[in-house]
Amino acid sequence: MVSVVLELDMRISRKQFGASVPSMAMGDIAFLLLIFFVILAKVDDDSHLKLTLAADQNLVTGKLKRASVAIDEDNKIYLNGQPINSAGLSGALSNILGDSGKGKRTVYLKTHRDAPAQFYEPVIEAIAQAGGELHIVAYEER
Repeated sequence: MVSVVLELDMRISRKQFGASVPSMAMGDIAFLLLIFFVILAKVDDDSHLKLTLAADQNLVTGKLKRASVAIDEDNKIYLNGQPINSAGLSGALSNILGDSGKGKRTVYLKTHRDAPAQFYEPVIEAIAQAGGELHIVAYEER
């Protein structure tokens, strides 16, 4: 008995598919992320300042601010979170406020509750010289 072995090439050729990242939604995703970060961004971050605000019982909600002045527990003055001396405060506030009309010149003053008058009175005077509408920030005592 003779056996015949047939060797057949049974390899099936496969198509090569290219892998690519879908780019149709990339613009939408980037736009949504941009909106997300713009909404969450703070223009003037003064969260690093160490100060304890004074308390009161009957407070009113403030308007939209143009500038924020803070005096921390070491009696250092900050304009929109950046250190500044009291002599340059009036000029810097004038630049920020520009020629805004009445009702749009709001300046928030945050001062440490134990700050002596010799530190916050020149700040109040500088805000008045710049034509700012002073709003003192405190927290509501409950």
